Amino acid sequence: MTSESPQARSARATRKDDHVRLASEQQSEAPRRTDFDDLEFIHHALGGTNPERVDLSVRLGEWTWPTPFYVNGMTGGTDTTAAINRNLAIAAAETGLPMACGSMSVALDDSDAAKGFTIIREENPNGFVMANLGAGRSAEDARRAVDLLQADALQIHINPVQETAMSEGTRDFSEWAHGLEQIVASCPVPVIVKEVGFGLSRRTLELMASIDVRFADVSGAGGTDFLRIENDRAGAEGFSMLTGFGQSALACLLDSPVQGPVLLASGGVRNPYDVVKALACGARAVGVAGAFLQAVLDGGADRLVDVVNTWQSQTRALFALLGTETAEDLTRTDLLTRGRLGEFCRLRGINVEELSRRSGS
Repeated sequence: MTSESPQARSARATRKDDHVRLASEQQSEAPRRTDFDDLEFIHHALGGTNPERVDLSVRLGEWTWPTPFYVNGMTGGTDTTAAINRNLAIAAAETGLPMACGSMSVALDDSDAAKGFTIIREENPNGFVMANLGAGRSAEDARRAVDLLQADALQIHINPVQETAMSEGTRDFSEWAHGLEQIVASCPVPVIVKEVGFGLSRRTLELMASIDVRFADVSGAGGTDFLRIENDRAGAEGFSMLTGFGQSALACLLDSPVQGPVLLASGGVRNPYDVVKALACGARAVGVAGAFLQAVLDGGADRLVDVVNTWQSQTRALFALLGTETAEDLTRTDLLTRGRLGEFCRLRGINVEELSRRSGS
């Protein structure tokens, strides 16, 4: 592990802290309509069940998670973000939620930044922890990231839209698929490939399946907008013409191939109802970032524990309302797609009438 120059370290720290500040500002804005609002369940008034019969646990390959949502990757690498990771880890340990960290590239390049990530394992020694590294890093870097965090899985995030808008970002994505294949083949733990808020298309998921990616987080548009964050950082030199680029998590789930990676979903998940909608569209588990980050910023680990407990209780109640006892049961509920999501489905040839009659009625 090397140590960066003071100038490079300062630039990285500023960017990391800017990301948190700008993401928090987006969370504080008035709610906007997203594709989650375009999905409805058909209500069957006598179709409910007893919440005590609901099992919130989900199985992903060899993993069993106690709830169908988890703390998605956010940040790390500075004193400010280390404190955030500490609070996230404390809450994850208390509630049993799996947790991912933010990109660990800074920790691999600068030994002084590693403590902002290792604090997660220190505070959550027995929990399910995911390391995180960006596409374009080597297979050896992937192993180092896993070792540093004693991670149970590795998230590899692919963010070409963000990199395009980032003034210091890369513009060459030609070797990302090959590098990802090498990481998957040699990583000591399972790899979860995720976008950062612009979605994974059917073609992308098919490509991932061909290089043996087992898990993918479609991470769609509608949540923290990293294009906007980079545009805000760049000012007049930004890529604001790309505003609205990408697909939502629900669009990606509904358009996903039958033979592909096990799917997780994130991007704009605001509440337990959004979690349930993503599960109904085929996600095995749902990642939450912005809402949980804001809870930590508002009141630390204690506040996040309260939020998670509420989400668990409300998710159980929603399962019962919909007559489902497991997350898998939700994939047989009747769905109506309207608005922008409905238009996407029609343009992509997705049978929306079939979605509305999945229960057989």
